[in-house]
Amino acid sequence: MFVKFTATDRVPAIVNAASVTFITPVEEGTRIRFGENRSITVIEPMDEVWTRLDHTGQLPQQ
Repeated sequence: MFVKFTATDRVPAIVNAASVTFITPVEEGTRIRFGENRSITVIEPMDEVWTRLDHTGQLPQQ
């Protein structure tokens, strides 16, 4: 399932929740990491990112 966020350059960013490997807070908002060393920084705070990704039920299981 896809979730819409706002990138730091104020452009909409669509994230596939199933491909997220790590999220971390940064000064600009939250960095969302994917496989293959890819990442995007969004302006939403980490708690909001986590909640929105978790509601999809698509986050990878440990």
